[in-house]
Amino acid sequence: MRKIVFLWMALMIVSIHAFADGKVSFTASAPDAVAVGDQFRLSYTVTTQKVRDFRTPSIKGFDVLMGPSRSQQKSVQIINGETTSTSSITFTYILMATAEGSFTIPGATITAEGNQMVSNSVHINVLPADQAGGGASGNGGRQSGSTSRASSGTSVSNSDLFITATASKTNLYEQEAFLLTYKIYTLVDLRGFDNVKLPDFKGFHSQEVELPNDRKWSLEHYKGRNYQTTVYRQFVLFPQQSGKITIDAARFDASIAKATHVDDPFEAFFNGGNNYVEVKKTLVTPQLTVDVKALPEGKPAGFSGGVGEFSISSSINSTNVKTNDAVTVKLVISGTGNLKLISTPEVKFPEDFEVYDPKVDNKFRLTNAGLSGSQVIEYLAIPRNAGTYKIPAVKFSYFDIKSREYKTLTTEEYELHVEKGSGNAAQTIANFTNKEDLKVLNEDIRYIKQNNVTLSQKGDFFFGSLLCWLFYIVPGIAFILFFVIYRKQIAANANVAKMRTKKANKVAVKRMKLAGKLLVDNKKDAFYDEVLKALWGYISDKLSIPVSRLSKDNIEGELRKYGVDEVLIKDFLAALNNCEFARFAPGDDNQAMDKVYSDSLEVISKMENSIKH
Repeated sequence: MRKIVFLWMALMIVSIHAFADGKVSFTASAPDAVAVGDQFRLSYTVTTQKVRDFRTPSIKGFDVLMGPSRSQQKSVQIINGETTSTSSITFTYILMATAEGSFTIPGATITAEGNQMVSNSVHINVLPADQAGGGASGNGGRQSGSTSRASSGTSVSNSDLFITATASKTNLYEQEAFLLTYKIYTLVDLRGFDNVKLPDFKGFHSQEVELPNDRKWSLEHYKGRNYQTTVYRQFVLFPQQSGKITIDAARFDASIAKATHVDDPFEAFFNGGNNYVEVKKTLVTPQLTVDVKALPEGKPAGFSGGVGEFSISSSINSTNVKTNDAVTVKLVISGTGNLKLISTPEVKFPEDFEVYDPKVDNKFRLTNAGLSGSQVIEYLAIPRNAGTYKIPAVKFSYFDIKSREYKTLTTEEYELHVEKGSGNAAQTIANFTNKEDLKVLNEDIRYIKQNNVTLSQKGDFFFGSLLCWLFYIVPGIAFILFFVIYRKQIAANANVAKMRTKKANKVAVKRMKLAGKLLVDNKKDAFYDEVLKALWGYISDKLSIPVSRLSKDNIEGELRKYGVDEVLIKDFLAALNNCEFARFAPGDDNQAMDKVYSDSLEVISKMENSIKH
């Protein structure tokens, strides 16, 4: 009892410290959208219970039906030895929307732990009442209050559930990005889609926008009705040709749960008066047509194909180098548009420079207006001769979406001073990607080897030599050795009893290690169970006798057959008896568990050296 009291006091102290270290917060929450006549909750939550002087702001545009009601929450969790405590108080109002429009409720004030705090403000969009007369739910659920009216019968009308396909632009230029959105509008309990068939977007380069897995549903007023809506899929499309391009219809095979009236009074009592059936409905979005205009005439020389808003910058690693040193020119194209589809600008190096293929690193992300970010292009060149050279400016031309005209951007020009370096400039060994390892420039033949050269008689060949025979003999000998060892291993594994005997000590040691952990954790029953399993399992494996057929009497007889010393037999049986007795004996648990653990380890070790097969 004393241990329990001490444990409880320690837990409370740790919990208080953990709670004291937490930061107090004061937040307000309410639905984003409700309809006229809807009732909803406005809650203020403070993460401490040491509060006073809670004051709510003036609430305009809503009727206060109830509040503030006060509720307290407190919990303590211990996970992996770490204690966390949460404590909070929530003040709740029940409000009713009276007029449509957009309203802001300012933050409330409170004194928490001696400090005055102000909560965040909340913005609520009040929609018109549903024209069907059923109202709309403002609790953020997926099913509106008018669902019951729409759900009569076993069919779902096109006004109860539909999907729209909308394009952010329908008149645009080639390569100009626009956003295609598929959005769900529902008054029923939509469970999911069995099959979805989207268009292939022929004539477009398409990239899908990554949406969160947990879709957020919101209330939206559409054509006189209040629907629960969510964005299902979004794509950013880049038209690749001019003219009128049609986006085909998308098909969705929906599964809906429909409530039907139950006449059986007993079934109605247990099911709330309704029963649910699954209804299938195929939804088809209308086709969309976008008018794509060709880019204007007068494209500048070196037009990259870029459409959007871009900027360009350049840099060089050094303007003073030596022959055969690498020169790196970096271009960075930044902005928003069809970054992935633009052609790489060209840097014109002097003619006797060794030029390598550029390295392109795309650092952009997908947005509603296209790809936004930067494209980093690195050009590598090696000067072969000394002198002063000029690397001309790079011109980058693109079509600007805002101004509807072509623009040409120019980087700075670089003057490069190359000094004579070590080695022969005409012959250089280079280890660069996309080039041969050995470069021989300005010559048609390789240089003559001047070191000692080993000559061989014409007609000599690898076949028939000592090395050739070794290639056959060594693998053959290795295969024979592997086959012999493998056969012995298979034969040994086939003898199950012998394998169990060999592994007996290993299994027992593994169980005793687990018992040691249980000893440290002071888990008494589990500790003694594991020690007994180790002792009985060890002697079972060693004697090749199942545990179910073992007893203390036949263990003694079997061990004598193997020539085990009488003293060791008595020690082993004493270890079994002591373990069983100590499990239920009163007294110092820790001392008894330590003795049982050490005695069992010792007797297993001695037995392993005594039993020979």
